Amino acid sequence: MRICTRWANENDVEILVALNNEFNGIGLTTNEVKESLDKTNELISLAILDDEPVGFACAQYFKSFCYTNLQGEITEMYIKETARRKGIASLLISFLELELRIRGVESVKIITGKNNDAAIKTYEQSNYIKKDHIVLRKIIT
Repeated sequence: MRICTRWANENDVEILVALNNEFNGIGLTTNEVKESLDKTNELISLAILDDEPVGFACAQYFKSFCYTNLQGEITEMYIKETARRKGIASLLISFLELELRIRGVESVKIITGKNNDAAIKTYEQSNYIKKDHIVLRKIIT
């Protein structure tokens, strides 16, 4: 078994569409994903297991006047069901953290569902600490 991580690029558009559709069923088009890759500073990493893309993770970072340092967030993470429990999520987290650190980020947050026990366990094993936050959401179309 060979696992590696790398940055997604324009050659990965179709696999990103497929993985994202498995992840959240949004049904993005290849053009939407290509445009996002071209025009965003989002960090998008891919996990490869035995030459097959099996997951992705995304991160963003930003500066707020409220804090002295850059803020980072791992915003999305998905591993195909057949590739889970092989340490791939932890590798993606480390891969993103390294790049965020290089860019000057000193603190990273991850938000997940309160009942997503497998994800919470993975994040805690990567030294993330649970906080008592409530996330509220509103669609403003």
